Amino acid sequence: MKIKAGDTVAVIAGRDRFVTDKKGNKTRRTGRVLRVFKDEDRVLVEGVNLVKKHQRPTGANDKGGIIEKEAPIHVSNVALIDPKTGKPTRVYMKVIDGKKVRVAKSGERLDK
Repeated sequence: MKIKAGDTVAVIAGRDRFVTDKKGNKTRRTGRVLRVFKDEDRVLVEGVNLVKKHQRPTGANDKGGIIEKEAPIHVSNVALIDPKTGKPTRVYMKVIDGKKVRVAKSGERLDK
């Protein structure tokens, strides 16, 4: 898997693909990867795929109620953002100075 926690990704498929602003312009929804589930090929993206969960009152949460939290989405539905162009891009691995690093299609290194 070529996506790591902390990467900025764009949603390229699914119901959260676009966000509409007040003027009606559609743009791709982006977010930071919070967690990667390698076994399931899923990622948890900040602010994407929000679901409502009914929470029972506990010691930590006295009130309980309905909370919104992020749910994992499949890794094939997101693409890394190219640091040079700011657009979604594909990533390939390249050996530089004896280390495997991730490189965007524009040639920009993703791993420092």
